[in-house]
Amino acid sequence: MKRRYAIGIDYGTESGRVLLVDLSTGEEVATHVTTYSHGVIDEKLPETSEKLGHDWALQHPGDYIDVLRQSIPEVLSQSGVQPEQVIGLGIDFTACTMMPLDSKGTPLCLLAEWKDNPHSWVKLWKHHAAQDEANRINEAAAQRKEKFLLRYGGKLSSEWMLAKAWQILNEAPDVYEHADLLMEAADWVVMQLTGELVRNSCTAGYKSVWHKRDGFPSRDFLRSLDPGLEQLADTKLRGPIKKLGTRAGGLTDEMASLTGLIPGTAVAVGNIDAHAMVPAVSVVTPGKLVLTMGTSTCHLILSDNEVHAEGIAGVVEDGIIPGYYGYEAGQSAVGDIFAWYVNEAAPIDVKRQASETGMSIHEWLEREAAKLSPGASGLLALDWWNGSRSVLMDADLSGVIVGLTLQTRPEEIYRALLEATAYGTRAIIDTFTQGGVEVNELYACGGLPQRNRLLMQIYADVTGKEIKIADTAQTGAFGAAMFGAVAAGTEKGGFGSIVEAAEKIARVREETFKPIEANVRIYDRLYSDYKELHDYFGRGGSDVMKRLKAMKTNNSR
Repeated sequence: MKRRYAIGIDYGTESGRVLLVDLSTGEEVATHVTTYSHGVIDEKLPETSEKLGHDWALQHPGDYIDVLRQSIPEVLSQSGVQPEQVIGLGIDFTACTMMPLDSKGTPLCLLAEWKDNPHSWVKLWKHHAAQDEANRINEAAAQRKEKFLLRYGGKLSSEWMLAKAWQILNEAPDVYEHADLLMEAADWVVMQLTGELVRNSCTAGYKSVWHKRDGFPSRDFLRSLDPGLEQLADTKLRGPIKKLGTRAGGLTDEMASLTGLIPGTAVAVGNIDAHAMVPAVSVVTPGKLVLTMGTSTCHLILSDNEVHAEGIAGVVEDGIIPGYYGYEAGQSAVGDIFAWYVNEAAPIDVKRQASETGMSIHEWLEREAAKLSPGASGLLALDWWNGSRSVLMDADLSGVIVGLTLQTRPEEIYRALLEATAYGTRAIIDTFTQGGVEVNELYACGGLPQRNRLLMQIYADVTGKEIKIADTAQTGAFGAAMFGAVAAGTEKGGFGSIVEAAEKIARVREETFKPIEANVRIYDRLYSDYKELHDYFGRGGSDVMKRLKAMKTNNSR
């Protein structure tokens, strides 16, 4: 009997990765990355000189199709696997990444009459220009005591569907009116692959405030925000919502020709990138917190119970693994903070020394920072370079470094930034445990854990918990492939459930990162100082961050 394979496609912030997985062994047979030719559009639209506003982040939907066109044929070519051996395909995506479509399912930005309007384009997950709308949504929901608000820690994010949709209505009502659908990019790609309009329960639940029994927020609530939003759920968010692992449809003839796969190949409903990683690190039971670490970090955990607490970005029944409540929290920037420092602030002398030693700047800074003991830098930083997703849910907060002197070295700043993200994760763990969600073990996956050993040791020391590391660096794509195999089903050589898939092919490394007791004691003290700054700037002690941001925004117009 021929081996059976599944393809997982991980759509990230800058690129899309395609992974071919052997379903009998879990071997990663071939992989290929397609970089988005348009990247993140955050300064001006393509082919125009008109500048975008502050906190805008857009993308080009054509880049998503390029991933299918380029990377799927490439992994087939690399591996020698025959198309008929590929039984299923799954995708994951950054979220909420949404776009307005016309009645034919075409993104408005691809139409000549709309391409010069920024609101016709894909709004990437880190588009934060809808913060005003988010603030007003939260105020209205709190005043009306809307019960859905409790499931999201008391605040909806500017990153999510409702705030972004309302921003379009407020600033470009003609675009909103012409849009037949507002769709997550994950669901749009699945629609291109299968020709079927199917939404997935993960993005619907976590990013569009959908509940499997209560549905979307009521017409009455939406009308209270704006009469133009009253029919949003029934019209622009319409479509069947199916649970993870469900077969959305089969590959169309057109997409089979584009990708080199055979028509009818099973395609799973879409998924959020971080959420797809949970079963890929073998986590299918409660009490295990998964850190999906990349440009940002999502913190995901399963529980038997539904509780409501501040800072929980969402709790969705069956949202990650069927049969459990899936909880999400997150940090809006982690790897992005380190990249900012390396790209924008690291001195030229550091770049020279790194080059002379044949190391990347990150590697050089990590090596030098590892020579420092906890507290030796005299620095303390907050991790809000891209706002606070959890626990404060406020995109208008910004970064801080305290303790800089004329003697401060670059590696000390770098280490302080690593530590800041670890403190942010500990704050999230505290929120979960205080709210009644037990956290017994930590698992880390994504791009960072396997590249930065110092970072993972700091996380172990700051949290006081042992950390297990995914055996694959391509956890999102691996999880997406697992769901693709579930969509294909056992009769095609796949799996009967995502739990079965995790038991058979998911794995973690034998090496773990254990907390060093002497470091734990020092970080306990530093974490208390972090919390003091966190609460002072984040809970109303000073609104200087918001005033500065407002001045910058006004001056950029």
